[in-house]
Amino acid sequence: MEFVYDLVLVLHFFGLASLLGGIMVQLSARGGRVVNLAMLHGALTQLVTGVAMVGMGEAIASLGKDVNQVKVGVKLVVVLIVTALCFAYRKRTSIADGVFFALFGLSAANVVIAVFWS
Repeated sequence: MEFVYDLVLVLHFFGLASLLGGIMVQLSARGGRVVNLAMLHGALTQLVTGVAMVGMGEAIASLGKDVNQVKVGVKLVVVLIVTALCFAYRKRTSIADGVFFALFGLSAANVVIAVFWS
């Protein structure tokens, strides 16, 4: 089961790379920033794989994971906001700078929370 957990973790990192990569591409965009598919699919991948990892960590004792519920709750709220913003603005021809930098800041904050909150 450790292999499956690690596989889901790798998919979680791919979602992070897709989300932040899509945001980085839009940093230098001319003619207005948009929510691209990389951002939307990255956010959805982060959400699904994150919930799966928490579920596996709680349900499978042999993994030996001690899940910090408060940290998970904060990260879940942040990724839900990011996913909702990506979903809501996905068809717009241009998004406001405030929305774009909110996506950027919240995504970066989620990484910082994951790394430094122990």
